[in-house]
Amino acid sequence: MRPATNGQRLAWMGLGLIAGLAIASLWPHEVAHALATDRDSRFAVCTVEVGQLNPDAIFVLDFLTGRLRGAMLNQQTGTFTNSWFRNVAADFQVNADNAAKAKYAIIPGRAGLNSGGGSQMAAGVIYIGELTSGKVGAYRFQFKISKTPLPIQNLEPFDYFSFREESRE
Repeated sequence: MRPATNGQRLAWMGLGLIAGLAIASLWPHEVAHALATDRDSRFAVCTVEVGQLNPDAIFVLDFLTGRLRGAMLNQQTGTFTNSWFRNVAADFQVNADNAAKAKYAIIPGRAGLNSGGGSQMAAGVIYIGELTSGKVGAYRFQFKISKTPLPIQNLEPFDYFSFREESRE
């Protein structure tokens, strides 16, 4: 009687394995996204999602000047073909005398905003906070697929919010 019981167990185990594989193949898959941010006392670097099948863009915020620069690699040529620039110090009204006192934080996010013109809007955005102004700004950017380097484009600030009153420290 034992051999028939073992055969039934193997049959049920095989049936369970097949059912589990069928369910797993039909289950919706989620893509894992890894964004990176790193900082030093003088600058911060972050990657921002551009869109499906495109490399992430990389952005560097220079804390000393308040300038944000970014670029994106072309998959075919292995060269940076899209580049962006923004003077965020001016956006946060940090003048040259107080530039050393400005304290920035930068982090990428996903927004999926609508695009305009002949370019595509990146899926990601950049959030920059500045402590002395007490504001956070959101910046978006457009890109084009090109094998040759394109002119530097401006990052577009599209909204701000205050997280506290202005500090005079």
